[in-house]
Amino acid sequence: MTALPPLPGPLPLPVQDPRTRDVVLDYAGMHALVADLVLPNGASMYVMSALETSRELIRHSYYRYEFATVAVTHSLFALENVLAELLAIDKPLGHLIERAADAGLITADLATELDRSRLLRDQLTQGSVTSAALLQTQAVAMVRAVFDAISLLVRPPSAAETPTVRMSGAQPEDRLARLSEEHRHTLFPDGFRGVDIAGVELILLDANVAGLIQRELNGGLDDNGIANLWSYIADLDKIVPLINSTYCASYFAKLRTIAKLAVTRYIPTAT
Repeated sequence: MTALPPLPGPLPLPVQDPRTRDVVLDYAGMHALVADLVLPNGASMYVMSALETSRELIRHSYYRYEFATVAVTHSLFALENVLAELLAIDKPLGHLIERAADAGLITADLATELDRSRLLRDQLTQGSVTSAALLQTQAVAMVRAVFDAISLLVRPPSAAETPTVRMSGAQPEDRLARLSEEHRHTLFPDGFRGVDIAGVELILLDANVAGLIQRELNGGLDDNGIANLWSYIADLDKIVPLINSTYCASYFAKLRTIAKLAVTRYIPTAT
């Protein structure tokens, strides 16, 4: 075995990454930045360890800026573990988040925030973004969403809450209307008007899906409308992983969730 050569002298002390100077003045400022990332009660040791590591990665991004983005991806280990155990299914994280929202375990807004983190992780895997993708403040917000979700998921349900958790494919009748209304008031991604991805024009896809959703809410879709909606869902499945804007990807991921919620009403229940 070849021994490592001796160090020429004492190791230099870590210094502040110059890219963090617009966020905090000194290392003490990092403590305040992560102060509200409190570990949830009732989580397993694995989940607690993953969350604590995520928080400390943000804190130590004072010395290495990229640690903030890594913190977000690391926090997803904890989220995926909790969701897979709670839902008792072995599915990709995106499916787990969607299923948890459908079951009322997390809010639609929180699910959208969590999906933003998942999309970022996928973009890192694909090499479309780097580990310097996020400011520390952005990373804190995304990791906070994971902390909040896990706090909701691991808390003991009260007697009043237990009957409302629905693990089947059935959906509350008003959920489609609520999500559709939220989406209608969400700003279309700036800079993506007139843009097409993989041959799909984004603004036209948005309008077509929204129109079909409105038809469903106003009385239901005919066979042609159902077929068209499935086709648009296929387009959404194709383009969402290719979008290089976190906001835009989140916008169309939520549109996909709404479209699937509408079309699955027409899938016969297994007997």
